Amino acid sequence: MNSTSIYHLFLAGILFILIFWFLRMLMKTYQTNESMTNMKSSTSGSSNGIAGNASAYESTIQAAVIKNQDELLISKYRTDYENVILKMDDLVNNLMLQTVLTVDFTNPMKSISNLSALNNSKLALNSVMKFVDASK
Repeated sequence: MNSTSIYHLFLAGILFILIFWFLRMLMKTYQTNESMTNMKSSTSGSSNGIAGNASAYESTIQAAVIKNQDELLISKYRTDYENVILKMDDLVNNLMLQTVLTVDFTNPMKSISNLSALNNSKLALNSVMKFVDASK
């Protein structure tokens, strides 16, 4: 397997995870809205407009956060999560090195774009690690 194939598999994996996460969040939102009263009638009838419903919206978001925290159990699995993030960072570092070492000089922008995407992945991993570290 060459570095381009590995890179494509990595990007496909990330894309699959993002799509799965998006669909899961969409389903959770749909289930939450399904159990609530008609949101349009409550906002359109309010004299304060959308802002009049901000408190209820905040409560819905807080409930989703709590539900996700209960599912993730960060305090229990913190070390496992940190190890996964560190291994993923190692993988991204290796992919970045492979990208640098295999630049196609007839089309260097492709490699530079790939390198930039990988660097953005490192920034995202850093943010996730900070979140895990800060969680109780």
